[in-house]
Amino acid sequence: MSATFGIVDLFAGPGGLGEGFASLVEDGHAPFRIGISVEKEASAHRTLMLRAFLREYRALHGTLPDQFIDFHAGLVSEPDWSAVDAEAWQLAIDEARALELGTEAAATAIDGAIAKLRKNHDDTILIGGPPCQAYSLVGRARSRGKVGYVPEEDERHYLFREYIRVLDRLRPAAFVMENVKGMLSSTVESRLVFEMLMEDLSSLCTGHGHHYELRTVQVEDGKASLQEAVRPSDFIVRAEEFGVPQRRHRVFIVGIRSDLSGRAARAEIAVSGLTRTVSDMIGTMPELRSGISRGRDDSSAWRKEVIEAAKLLTKIHKGKENAPLREAFSSVAKGMKSEAQSRRTASCQPDGYGTSNDELLRWLERPELRAIAQHETRGHMASDLRRYLFAAVFGAVRGFSPKSADFPLALSPAHRNWHSGVFNDRFRVQLADAAATTVTSHISKDGHYFIHPDPMQCRSLTVREAARLQTFPDDYLFLGSRTQQYVQVGNAVPPFLARQIAQLILNSIQGNTNSISQ
Repeated sequence: MSATFGIVDLFAGPGGLGEGFASLVEDGHAPFRIGISVEKEASAHRTLMLRAFLREYRALHGTLPDQFIDFHAGLVSEPDWSAVDAEAWQLAIDEARALELGTEAAATAIDGAIAKLRKNHDDTILIGGPPCQAYSLVGRARSRGKVGYVPEEDERHYLFREYIRVLDRLRPAAFVMENVKGMLSSTVESRLVFEMLMEDLSSLCTGHGHHYELRTVQVEDGKASLQEAVRPSDFIVRAEEFGVPQRRHRVFIVGIRSDLSGRAARAEIAVSGLTRTVSDMIGTMPELRSGISRGRDDSSAWRKEVIEAAKLLTKIHKGKENAPLREAFSSVAKGMKSEAQSRRTASCQPDGYGTSNDELLRWLERPELRAIAQHETRGHMASDLRRYLFAAVFGAVRGFSPKSADFPLALSPAHRNWHSGVFNDRFRVQLADAAATTVTSHISKDGHYFIHPDPMQCRSLTVREAARLQTFPDDYLFLGSRTQQYVQVGNAVPPFLARQIAQLILNSIQGNTNSISQ
């Protein structure tokens, strides 16, 4: 009988890392089963619990519930899931816990789950990543601006110690810890946080003379394997190397219990190496217009604003060297009169939905669904619409996103430091024919870093488009307000990447040497 490993998922967010492990199936068997996932933020926990319910329901019935399909399509309000299937809902409640790690309540719940996992599974796996705000370069810069901020007193620096407490208690076959690159350079009391973490992880004894060997996920010649690190930067995983349509670079630390390390040395998986582009993932999505956040917001008012912006930019870009840009802006002004979008939201599925032979699209598109969900634009100020239009056209013509110095003076925002370089990337278009830049939680603040590549739509990305770039399947609903949905998407681990890491972990602890095409 195939082995089944119980999963403890800490700092789970909306469940991207856990989804990758739980979705893996080999010969009809799911080798990983989530025993407990922990997330304190309320909206992310709701998302996590709904996903746990759907996973349990599908395991019991082999399909999604009709009530969810109607809810997903926007036809009904959220059902009482306990009335849909009481057993699946109770299992979801037991799995997805709204707890704050580091508290006594959380420790008690996790220790109880560990006892249950040991009883019901062949072995266990620990996954998760402590909150990244204290580690990330942006987060640290913002914290330095807070009056009275003392890094040594920031509890987020020490939340990884709770991960280690659980690791010591669970003593799993393997663990995966994920975090931002800034973790490698973050310091507390003049010591690198990363060095402190590695000391704690490598010195942990699992009993019977075993310890954890720390490995990196390395890609070479189309194959991913677990290797020993030479330098801290070796722990950086580049998501695009795994077919993810995003240049997302994160730290992944993998620990393999020493009694299994001989198997891990021989394990590998095949990775596609294909460059997935923004257009590949969202190019067939229903076309939308953005909204106007101040003043009248309807299709005619929006069209008027964009046409005027296109005409202004056509006039500004004089000279032979600017001819391609001038022609592109002129084309937008003319095309907008007859082809401008009138919708701010759409749920219709693209032609051929669910029939692709491409593995990533098969992963994203779910034929059981009858609609696309959470594909709704937000409103932008008219001045930002002009900048979005410029960035989208510039990116399409020049092949890269414009810097602040590339913007015409007429589009300069009212920032004293606009031309100082501080706001160099304040507006960034996602290029259609390239992988996206890193989708982060900042997308919840505004859309300036995530401008849609199509000038005719002149807008930022929707929640569903951002979710697709993060490789969340289309049946993955994010609950809470739209702002909270954006935060959940931006903070998550891409599930398609997580599934491949799960396969590599499985091969490592079971001694499989065959390459699995992803």
